Amino acid sequence: MTRRAKSKILLYYNPYSGNGMFQNSLDHIIDRCQEKGFQVMTIRVNKGIQIEKFFSEIDENEFSRIIACGGDGTLNICVNAMIRHDIHLPMAILPAGTANDFAYYFELPSDIDDALDIALGDKTTKADVGTVNDKCFINVAAMGAMVDVSQKTDPALKNAFGSLAYYLKGASELTQVHPIEVKLTTPERVYEEEIYFMTVCNGESAGGFRKLSPHSMMNDGLMDVVAFRKMPILEFGPLLFEVLSGRHPQNKNVLYFQTDRLKIEASEDMPTDIDGECGEKLPLEFGILEKRLDIFIDHNTWRFD
Repeated sequence: MTRRAKSKILLYYNPYSGNGMFQNSLDHIIDRCQEKGFQVMTIRVNKGIQIEKFFSEIDENEFSRIIACGGDGTLNICVNAMIRHDIHLPMAILPAGTANDFAYYFELPSDIDDALDIALGDKTTKADVGTVNDKCFINVAAMGAMVDVSQKTDPALKNAFGSLAYYLKGASELTQVHPIEVKLTTPERVYEEEIYFMTVCNGESAGGFRKLSPHSMMNDGLMDVVAFRKMPILEFGPLLFEVLSGRHPQNKNVLYFQTDRLKIEASEDMPTDIDGECGEKLPLEFGILEKRLDIFIDHNTWRFD
């Protein structure tokens, strides 16, 4: 395929990601793309409606790549639409959201010009995509009490203070947390536990916790499950410090395992979250689409070679 045949870029952006400063960079981003000889087509985030229509009509042969500008929630909408319409274009990321855990995993810079150097480059690596019921997730799906905290946190507070907002809200509601009985079924075994909170991770970090799933790899065909068991409230504090340093998988109050398939059932309904947005209702059935995405990365990023 000639360069001329792939002369277009789809720029998918969320003007409200993070503190909204991305809007001031839009013209600069388009200018940088045009300097490289690309024609830019822009789609503004609108609950996924416009991008669904676009992908239903797209000729992939005309496009070089997708550049997604925003946080994990924006990327999630884009990837779900790509998979529903069987789109296999490589994806570049300009991190611009409150939560940029997917970009953080690939060591992508927050500086707009540094990120554009990578987005307009030619080095990519493979990434898995998780599935939960009828949806996909790129980084993490979460269930339990702390999800409720996240969903109750004022968006203005999130934009102003980032992950600190979650900690402040979580601390204020810690005494109201109660454990929930869950049944976790995998091809390897069945677990029956009482938990406060759990995550099914594709990446390493979530909600500001950079080492929430320290053994995760996004191209190994596996999901990393981290569940926080029922425990005395006095043990929450020491466990939090272990989570911050990534030592918690060995803690007696944590259940950790890897699997490529998982079903979650619970004794009662509990809030769920997919890549930072409101998630599916239980029961949940998880799977993995191995190496489904091509992600642009820095030529100097050795660990993804």
